[in-house]
Amino acid sequence: MDSPSVVDMIEASSGAHFSGFHMDGLQTRHVVEPPSTSMAESENMHMQPFVIGVAGGAAAGKTTVCDMIIQQLHDQRVVLVNQDSFYHNLSEEELSRVHEYNFDHPDAFDTEQLLSSMDKLRHGQAVDIPNYDFKSYKNNVFPARRVNPSDVIILEGILIFHDPRVRELMNMKIFVDTDADVRLARRIRRDTVEKGRDIGSVLDQYSKFVKPAFDDFILPTKKYADIIIPRGGDNHVAVDLIVQHIRTKLGQHDLCKIYPNLYVIQSTFQIRGMHTLIRDSQTTKHDFVFYADRLIRLVVEHGLGHLPFTEKQIITPTESVYSGVDFCKRLCGVSVIRSGESMENALRACCKGIKIGKILIHREGDNGQQLIYEKLPKDIAERHVLLLDPILSAGNSAVQAISLLIRKGVPEPNIIFLNLISAPQGVHVVCKTFPRIKIVTSEIDTGLNEDFRVVPGMGEFGDRYFGTDDDDEQAVDPAL
Repeated sequence: MDSPSVVDMIEASSGAHFSGFHMDGLQTRHVVEPPSTSMAESENMHMQPFVIGVAGGAAAGKTTVCDMIIQQLHDQRVVLVNQDSFYHNLSEEELSRVHEYNFDHPDAFDTEQLLSSMDKLRHGQAVDIPNYDFKSYKNNVFPARRVNPSDVIILEGILIFHDPRVRELMNMKIFVDTDADVRLARRIRRDTVEKGRDIGSVLDQYSKFVKPAFDDFILPTKKYADIIIPRGGDNHVAVDLIVQHIRTKLGQHDLCKIYPNLYVIQSTFQIRGMHTLIRDSQTTKHDFVFYADRLIRLVVEHGLGHLPFTEKQIITPTESVYSGVDFCKRLCGVSVIRSGESMENALRACCKGIKIGKILIHREGDNGQQLIYEKLPKDIAERHVLLLDPILSAGNSAVQAISLLIRKGVPEPNIIFLNLISAPQGVHVVCKTFPRIKIVTSEIDTGLNEDFRVVPGMGEFGDRYFGTDDDDEQAVDPAL
């Protein structure tokens, strides 16, 4: 299809169909870096792990909770780091009075070594974790445990929230809150069966060290927890919700930290439910459009929240003064044909009478992009622009579209790029090329497959939204 026929088709078209939780059960796919990314850049882009802290009293069920999280995150690389591995070696004098040594006191732990190990893991380096021997009270009796960098690191220990430097490493802090009588009963059973101790010595240690340390040092750290799990490992509902939250954050937290101009709308079960439906290959076209429109409206509303405003006072019907804000007046939308046209209706519903331009970009193979059509408002350089495209994959089309807007005189900070899902590769390319634009998305996915398609993704958005098959697509739109 040559350019004039495409132009004629677009000019004749009438307006209003403008075009991360990771899904369970997906097979492993290859993630392909964009061709423009060098190996050095790839290393600099290393995704820091999602760090979960799990604290609580001794025998509260922390290990059970950690095991349940690890089991449910079976498709992610997860490692467990125990605070117990970082006990200090006891001196000869301390060994001679070992029954008087308080292992539940913060000073019993080598926090500096823990911080050093975590720093290496967070920067993609393997580390040897000590294997503490509770008979000799040394950490060099057994070989160290080699721990490799992972997607998720679980830090578990009674006082893992005590040091603020350790807390700062955590993306999520969980406190396992179990009744004191239950914890004592578990401790008695564990120490008598596994360690061969008599009940008298267990109770003596509990009253002399364990309970006072819990009251003085462990319980006060409960206030730092993001999530408190009553009943520990028996609370399956809480653990399920935590795992779902982790799955969402795994695709989002690092990129948002790297790029302050990237905004991912806060996930809720409603949003994840809508993503589940539009990603499902069995969803009907009617349902796909319905739930895609709902998500698009949320993204548009969120994007509008990043526009500048002016303060404004008005008089309410009760003759009271209300101090509010006035909407940004000079806006326009620009959709990347064809999928971006699906987002026009939501934008028009939010901004009555808004001008909307169009850009058509032709894909040449896997990498090349050619701009073959654009129709934009003549005064676009004086407006804030909402760029519409539901999928950000490798980022090449987005770079072409944004470059065109900048050549037309639009200041980079005046561009807000709205999409439903983004691949990390596309985010890196766009944010590095244009660090002053804003990207607003509803989820960040795992990456790209060999065909440069977003995975897990939702397929060809334009086909599914407009109900066209591959043959129709080739005949109508050479951009996809």
